[in-house]
Amino acid sequence: MGQPESVLILGGSGQAGSGAAALLRRWHPALPLTIAGRDIGRAQRVADGLGAATAATIDLRRGDLGLPADRGYSAVVAALWDDHLHGLRFAQHRGLPYLSISSGPVDIAPEVVAGAQRANPAPILLAGHYCAGTVALAAVHAARQLDRIGTIRISAVLDELDTGGPAGIADLQRWSTATSAGLVRRDGVFTWITGADAQADVRSDDGTALPGRSIAILDVPSLALATGAPDVRFDFAVGTSAGRRHGGPPSFEVRIDLEGADRGGAPLRTSRHLVHPAGQRPLTATGIALGVERLLGLRGEPVTPGIHTPEALLDPAYAVDRMAESGAAFTDAPGEADLLPA
Repeated sequence: MGQPESVLILGGSGQAGSGAAALLRRWHPALPLTIAGRDIGRAQRVADGLGAATAATIDLRRGDLGLPADRGYSAVVAALWDDHLHGLRFAQHRGLPYLSISSGPVDIAPEVVAGAQRANPAPILLAGHYCAGTVALAAVHAARQLDRIGTIRISAVLDELDTGGPAGIADLQRWSTATSAGLVRRDGVFTWITGADAQADVRSDDGTALPGRSIAILDVPSLALATGAPDVRFDFAVGTSAGRRHGGPPSFEVRIDLEGADRGGAPLRTSRHLVHPAGQRPLTATGIALGVERLLGLRGEPVTPGIHTPEALLDPAYAVDRMAESGAAFTDAPGEADLLPA
């Protein structure tokens, strides 16, 4: 395979975009990257730190993104909210793979319609899951140890000082405006829940309970349909993480609870913690980088045109290895079985 053209990273100077660019540079040193943002000085500083990268100014209000017409790209990554869908249209008109991370269950409707209306020769990866799909991939990997999955419950703690840059904060505000209801799968039916039914205690890695609630997030349908689990729920709390509570920086914390049966039919229940001492940024960056690597065919078979999700496109075992490589740790909840590599 010849060397691809530059990967256009919209929002490449933000936390998620710059982190993903750094990983792609580490994994594929010769891969050209274009760091695109509204602040050319900031984008240039990120590009200079990467090497084999260029900086560009973008205008998301324009169909051509304000980019030169003669510039070629190999993929478009929306590491920010593509509010006019000009990034997606830019990719579609040029037959380029496209990846987005800021679209929730309601937000993806325009992207899905855009993909359905055009017989597009390139794939669209919708990765608006928690941390760009890494949590869902870790859960699918854990679920492979069971023969039958009955229940999946994800419990996530986001430190209030680790909500990301301006783009990440804007995403949280937009999602809360779209709906205050949680999306769950209950007895095989996708259901919206509100009020007391949506409330839940979310336990931090050190056992501290934080008030949380079920949220509407793509992880729920992705995990339900990938595993066949009839009951899936994602609970979320914003507060002080265990890392900061113990005098360190904000930490990333997710608990993955699975219930089902082993290959002999015996009931099996397991709980695992996925934690990162540096917060959510490394895992979000890993999710984006994994998606770009796959879309470009740098790992795995060529990706077919159409709409894809992370768990359908990426190898969960490989993703877990990359997460661990980034500094993430998988630990047992007290008294539980070991399902994921330490």
